[in-house]
Amino acid sequence: MGRCTQRPAPPRPYIAFVVNQASNTLTAVNLGTLRIVNSAAVPAQPVQVLARPATRELWILSQSGVISIMTPGLETAATIHIGSSAASLAMTADGRLAAAYDSSAGLIDLVNCDARSITARTRAGTGVSALAFTPDGQSLIASDAAHDRLMVIDAKNGQIVGTIGVGKDPGPIALLSDGSKLFVADTREPKISAVDLASRQVLSNIELAAAPGALLLKPDGGELIALGRDAATLTILDTFHDDVETEMPAGINPRAAVATRDSARLYVSNSGDGSVEAIDLQNRVVLASTRAGIAPGALALTPDERYLAVTDPANSSLAILGTNPMNPKLKIKSSPPPMITTLPLVTTIPVGARPVDVVIPDWIGVP
Repeated sequence: MGRCTQRPAPPRPYIAFVVNQASNTLTAVNLGTLRIVNSAAVPAQPVQVLARPATRELWILSQSGVISIMTPGLETAATIHIGSSAASLAMTADGRLAAAYDSSAGLIDLVNCDARSITARTRAGTGVSALAFTPDGQSLIASDAAHDRLMVIDAKNGQIVGTIGVGKDPGPIALLSDGSKLFVADTREPKISAVDLASRQVLSNIELAAAPGALLLKPDGGELIALGRDAATLTILDTFHDDVETEMPAGINPRAAVATRDSARLYVSNSGDGSVEAIDLQNRVVLASTRAGIAPGALALTPDERYLAVTDPANSSLAILGTNPMNPKLKIKSSPPPMITTLPLVTTIPVGARPVDVVIPDWIGVP
């Protein structure tokens, strides 16, 4: 008698929300049916979408200078005008405060998310490249690429309370969950600066094989992933000792990365060769490399980690990849782990012109 096998449960109807920069739209894709369920116009040149924590609000940043606040049904609940331009939308972990940068005016706007109003403005100059709040929400850190420094800003009143000199052209920032330390990518040299926030001193300059681009702190906080900027490398760093653990080859021009909640798996999009890689972080092994379009960019995992959504600005689509057999609960018994050549490409969905960001909130049954 044949052994019965249990069919996998049907996909849960999570919604992937995608911003399309060239068509000025926000598109909702139901990941249970793998179909577009809604699309709405947003202000010109949208570049970023965030799901505000503890709410069902979507915050969309447009380079034309507007933050749009939308419902899961893609109705516009409010708009906040930042200026003639806007970039680098950041939000506190509790969703009470946000910040965005108007490069035309050289101002950082602090926004009360409940009141949907600007509460303070910081005159930061025209070189800000990244923003990040400290975990307690008390301070905002701004990378000032024009002056090779970080600015520490009081999140209550917008006052600059300190500066920290770092490497050339500081960009993306990653902060430890206890707020004790941050790491900043010095994007014009092969280096990451580790900074003690209490003393506002650089603890170390961590040398890399290539200039860093995107940074990703693993959920457990023990390691930092740095993607080589315009290169084909990936670096894993020890956040306690501030040193390089491993340099790994990656695809051409790794653009974005996302890790599973248990920090076991990492997925990386490589815009230079159209691939998405799956990496076993414990064993430091590339487990899969899958063609996912022309120039894959932003990534998002479904909350159950069953699907990986990948934007492709070059062909105006959203690729949906299955993570099986790369299930984060899978225990690899052999050493080295077995090679898994591909992740299954479930479907590719045309979503709009030049999709550049995607978010998948933990919402079921909407819109």
